[in-house]
Amino acid sequence: NENQTLASVTFQNYFRMYGKLAGMTGTADTEAVEFKNIYKLDVLVIPTNKPIRRTDFDDVIYKDVECKFNAIVKEIQAAFEKGQPVLVGTVSIEKSERLSRLLKNHKIPHNVLNAKHHEREAEIVAQAGRFKAVTIATNMAGRGTDILLGGNAEFMAKAECPEEDENFPKVLAKYKELCAGEREQVVAAGGLYIIGTERHESRRIDNQLRGRAGRQGDPGNSKFFLSLEDDLFRIFGGDRIKALMGNSLEADEPIEHPWLSRAIENAQKRVEGHNYDIRKHLLQYDDVMNLQRKAIYGIRRDILSSEKGQKELLEEFMRFIAQGLSADYGDNKRPVADWPLADLNATLQGLFHPSLAVSPADVKTPSVDGLADAIYEKLHRRYDEKTTEIGPFMAEVEKMFTLSTIDQLWKDHLLRMDHLREGIGLRGYAQKDPLLEYKRESLQMFQMMEAQIQQDSLAKIFNVQLRAEQEEKEIERFEEKQRKNVPLQMRHGEEGAAPPEPARNDGKVGRNDPCPCGSGKKYKHCHGR
Repeated sequence: NENQTLASVTFQNYFRMYGKLAGMTGTADTEAVEFKNIYKLDVLVIPTNKPIRRTDFDDVIYKDVECKFNAIVKEIQAAFEKGQPVLVGTVSIEKSERLSRLLKNHKIPHNVLNAKHHEREAEIVAQAGRFKAVTIATNMAGRGTDILLGGNAEFMAKAECPEEDENFPKVLAKYKELCAGEREQVVAAGGLYIIGTERHESRRIDNQLRGRAGRQGDPGNSKFFLSLEDDLFRIFGGDRIKALMGNSLEADEPIEHPWLSRAIENAQKRVEGHNYDIRKHLLQYDDVMNLQRKAIYGIRRDILSSEKGQKELLEEFMRFIAQGLSADYGDNKRPVADWPLADLNATLQGLFHPSLAVSPADVKTPSVDGLADAIYEKLHRRYDEKTTEIGPFMAEVEKMFTLSTIDQLWKDHLLRMDHLREGIGLRGYAQKDPLLEYKRESLQMFQMMEAQIQQDSLAKIFNVQLRAEQEEKEIERFEEKQRKNVPLQMRHGEEGAAPPEPARNDGKVGRNDPCPCGSGKKYKHCHGR
């Protein structure tokens, strides 16, 4: 089944497989608790190289989305007229295109950066700091590219001539001089102006957008324009703020107060906490699977890395099966003669090989442990016979069958675990902890899978038959003979296929019979007219 899960791991458990974990980012401080709880990592805030000169204005909130976008266009127009470059961050491609249409109506030249122009992404972002530049981008676009005030001379030079060209140094020097002049104009205008059209659920994304301006001691501004119809307000108290303001709020009149900015930040913290709880909950369930994953992958790794056979592993399998069967069919309180050895032999012969049978005389000690030893001896004798029969190929046969059995049963186990995970939440209605129930049932399922792996691996190895070379040649000759004797049925329309013969009938054709020409029509509507 192409839709069946073959392997699964969460990002958290995948990253925890590394011996050492470390990282560097400008926005990790808001997620410090998660780093500590999940990865046992501390977050250390390093001071900036130069003091930050960026001015972060309080958020302004409008009554509806239309008023908000009109205010954004006015702000962009004011910045454009004085030459200040503007980078506008939007939450979606749809919002970026809506703002782009409004700017076109106001005759403001601009670049739109979204998934539709990904090949020019780095180039557009690199030039977003030029004099009078206006760039609209989604919050995720262009990350990793520094915005230099006055423009990026290297990008401009490469656009004019290739780097290998002998004239490239002259072109680069020309653009460096141009960018240096523009930089002075941009700094005088206030530096890069970051405008956010909406607050994201995560403070990290907002901080990344703000951080585009004011790099390396450059001047800059940032401001977020919001409306009471934004998603964050609809979920967290937009109606309450509307009720507080009543009808006193004019359509184009913004609400601006530090209290509102704090309220928005608190709402973001609650969303982040909720999302963290979801990830933590998912990880608790995957930790259960992770223990099973390590056990199975450990066995597979040992099998793959072993150049010898799997005798020790298979002896463990035989010992496990012998102990299980002896517990089912043996009884310390009854004599061996009263044990259901006929049923035991039927099970052994049905599961493993017809030659396996345990008699009362084989049980040296009249106990469950004595029966386990007798079963183990029979299984090991069959293994020794098969080793002698197969000879030097035994190691390869053992590896092939154990691996294929493990892989198939592990896939089936993952499917059953998916089904268990989907419905385990309903146990909460019975006043049971779903996580504890999941741990208990998944352990039972894993133990059943382990027993099945051991049983199926031994059954395949005990019954494998190597085909002799002479027998192989005879089968090939037989198959070749069959291919020659069976005529090739060529489909109509294939190259070389003969055209279909028209149907013929020597007798008299009835008016309602099919026409003999093969057209499919009745005779009276075809050649019988």
